[in-house]
Amino acid sequence: MSAESSACASSGAAKNWDQLDWPQYERRVKRLQARIVKATREGRHHKVKALQWLLTHSFEAKALAVKRVTENQGKRTPGVDGEIWFTPAVKLKAIARLQRHGYHPQPLRRIYIPKSNGKKRPLGIPTMRDRAMQALYLLALAPIAETTADTNSYGFRPERCTADAMEQCRKALGMKASSEWVMEGDIQGCFDHISHEWMLAHIPMDKKMLRQWLKAGFVENRTLFPTEEGTPQGGIISPTLANMTLDGLEKILRKTFRIRWVEGKHDNPKVNLIRYADDFIITGRSKELLENEVRPLVERFLKERGLTLSPDKTRITHIEQGFDFLGQHYRKFRDGMFIQPSKKNTLNFLAKVRTTIRRNSSVTQENLIWTLNPIIRGWVNYHRFIAAKKTFKKVDDAIWRCLWKWAVRRHPCKSRRWVLRKYWRPWRQNSWRFAMLSQKWQPDGKPVLIQLVSPNSIRMEGYWRKIKGDANPFDPQWKPYLEDRAFLKKFGIHRYEIESKSVV
Repeated sequence: MSAESSACASSGAAKNWDQLDWPQYERRVKRLQARIVKATREGRHHKVKALQWLLTHSFEAKALAVKRVTENQGKRTPGVDGEIWFTPAVKLKAIARLQRHGYHPQPLRRIYIPKSNGKKRPLGIPTMRDRAMQALYLLALAPIAETTADTNSYGFRPERCTADAMEQCRKALGMKASSEWVMEGDIQGCFDHISHEWMLAHIPMDKKMLRQWLKAGFVENRTLFPTEEGTPQGGIISPTLANMTLDGLEKILRKTFRIRWVEGKHDNPKVNLIRYADDFIITGRSKELLENEVRPLVERFLKERGLTLSPDKTRITHIEQGFDFLGQHYRKFRDGMFIQPSKKNTLNFLAKVRTTIRRNSSVTQENLIWTLNPIIRGWVNYHRFIAAKKTFKKVDDAIWRCLWKWAVRRHPCKSRRWVLRKYWRPWRQNSWRFAMLSQKWQPDGKPVLIQLVSPNSIRMEGYWRKIKGDANPFDPQWKPYLEDRAFLKKFGIHRYEIESKSVV
């Protein structure tokens, strides 16, 4: 009996979607993924292809693929066919539709989302079936991508986040003997210009499936447009394809600019790469090294893949002048590294808060608090591992002024003291909080205090506990380390204290 038929037989007793044994499916898929990792490290490419075929044709992987696309944030967003897998019966039937034989993807539905610079980013929305097929083949491609990925690549990878990239920046630039020059790199239209020929030649997956997704085209204003380059933003597999396209740059830099023994001493060019998706920085010992040697090497690397550096966003900066990366400003003084939220990031956050308050001019105070709290908490948690106390205080004051205007506008005939006591409550010494007593959240009828998150009251955490560079979530030998890391993150012990530099 084949692996696929045995898997189907084991799941045949399930009469509906809710009876499927998800923990068992995940264990079987992880077992195959671990075998793919091992075969990839050993260079057994034919074994990798065989294991990928086995995984993509298994019932368990197909079920997990359908589960992913029907439970993520885009589950209610249809493609060009208008189809949504909503009911358990439809989800169960969708598993049987994930067949390679006779499969032809439909064009993507093109929409545009605004960017921070005022421009719009094109987004391609695949159909539910195409999304599920991409999720299925991503299960077989992700173990290879994690095994061959650059050590200091952090974007769109499991178990990694922006905080890891920020901590690596601090380590690469914060020491006394660290490099003092930084090349801020940005790839011009990365997702839109990747060479199809390069991906088809170098991405280790089913070439027929990959070619169909790349050449599917998109529909805009009821007109079909072909796609001759790039991978569409919006596809589940697209971030992994973009990461694999850019992987290898760090290895080339380390091989080209390694430490050498020159005239009786070590010659260290101090070249380090930190990349998050298509944004990256490269450190260097001197401006001439970055401008005359590193940048041409990067341009040659990208040209092979059909990409170019953005002339407007790519610049070489001294660390004492400072630079922005991932929404934070890095600058070095005599006393050490100083990291704070960037001015642009702070202004964009305040603009979002002001817009939210303006659009909710007629809602109740309680609803406004519930709307603002996730926005404020998310921004504060993003920056709580750096020197952001002064910025938090300024942001807190700005939010208070916006809320004061919101409250005064609602009661033009009331005094300022009346407005203050209606919407704010005393908090500790000489402090007021935008809060109210709510009756409906307490079972015993006692009122509950619902208050707005105050950025100025958030405790600064210290240094982030960065993930190890070689950690691979698909490799069983890293399972204890990642489990310990997940436990520490769950209970908020995922940091280094500033004072002791030891794990809490």
